[in-house]
Amino acid sequence: MNRARVLVLGNGGFGHALALHAAVKGHEVALWGHDEAYTREIAANRENPRYLPGIPIPVSVRILTGSELPGDPDLVLIAVPTRYLRDTLGSLRSHLPSRIPLISCAKGMEEGTCMLPTRILEDLGFEGPLFALSGPCHAEEFARGLPVSQSLAGEEGEILSRIQAVLSGPSFRLYRNHDLLGVELAGALKNIIAIAAGICDGLGLGDNAKAALLTRGLHEMSIFGTALGARRETFFGLAGMGDLITTSVSPHGRNRALGEAIGRGQSPAEVLASTRKVAEGVWTCRAVLSEARTRGLEMPIAEAVALVLFEGGDPAAAVRALMTRELRRED
Repeated sequence: MNRARVLVLGNGGFGHALALHAAVKGHEVALWGHDEAYTREIAANRENPRYLPGIPIPVSVRILTGSELPGDPDLVLIAVPTRYLRDTLGSLRSHLPSRIPLISCAKGMEEGTCMLPTRILEDLGFEGPLFALSGPCHAEEFARGLPVSQSLAGEEGEILSRIQAVLSGPSFRLYRNHDLLGVELAGALKNIIAIAAGICDGLGLGDNAKAALLTRGLHEMSIFGTALGARRETFFGLAGMGDLITTSVSPHGRNRALGEAIGRGQSPAEVLASTRKVAEGVWTCRAVLSEARTRGLEMPIAEAVALVLFEGGDPAAAVRALMTRELRRED
C-alpha cells in the first residue's frame, strides 16, 4: 500500500494534524467534520481557526461533511472524542464499508457503559479490524512537523504492520503493540491524572508534589489496567507514561489546563463552558470510578478528582486528604 486512500473522521486539532501528515506522505486524504457550517468554513479558507489557527490545509486534502464520504478508503482514522463517538459513528455506519480497518484515536471511556472506543465501535456493528493509536502527541506540535512517537495497537499481523508503514514517516514514528486493551486504558486513565496535575499547578504546590502525583498516578493506572486484563508493561510505555508526562506538563494539555483553572478558583462548570475543546478526563473519571468500585479497586487520586469535579469539593482539601491517608508501603 504505497499510496493509500485515508479518511480522517473529526476535524479537531488531531484530526487536522493527521490529515496534514498523511497528505505530506503523498496519500489521498479526506478530512470529515460533523459541524457542517464550520466544516464548510474550513473548506473555504483552508484553515482550522478553532484548533490550529495559522496552519493551512493543502488543497490536496478533500474536506467533507454530512454524508459526503469516499466509498472506498483503505483505512479510517477516527479522531472523534469518546463522548461523541457513539452518536457520530452511528450516524455514519451505513456510509462506511463494514470491514474497513478502523483506527481509533480517542482517549477515553464512555460514561454509562464504561466502554473503550474500539468496544463502542464493535457495539455499533463495525466488524473490524479495529486498532488504536495513542501516545504523547499534541496536535499543535505534530501539525508543525515536530517529532512524534506513538503506539499503534491491535492484533499482530500483516494489517497492523501495513498500517504502521502507511502512517509512519520521518516526523511520526509508530511502534506496534498487541495490547489493545492496555493502550486504550492508558490513554483514558492518564487524562484523569492530568486533571489532578493541573490542580497541583493551579494551587502552586511545586515540582515535588507534582512528581509524586504523577508517580502514584501511574501506579493507580497500572493497578486498574491489570485488573481489567491489560499488560502492566503497557503503562510504562508511550501510551502510558509517555502520554501522562506530555499531557501533565504541557500548556497544550486540555485536561491539565482544566485542572489548573480549577486550582486557581474557577468552578468545573465555568471552565467547561469557556472552551470548545474537550477534556476527556471529566467524563472518563465517572466511568473509571464506576468500574473500579464494581471491582473493589482503590483509586484515591481519581476519587479526589471526582470529588472536586462533581461534588463541589475544595481542591486544597482534596490534596490534604491525599497527603494524610493511612501510611503504607510503596508498592
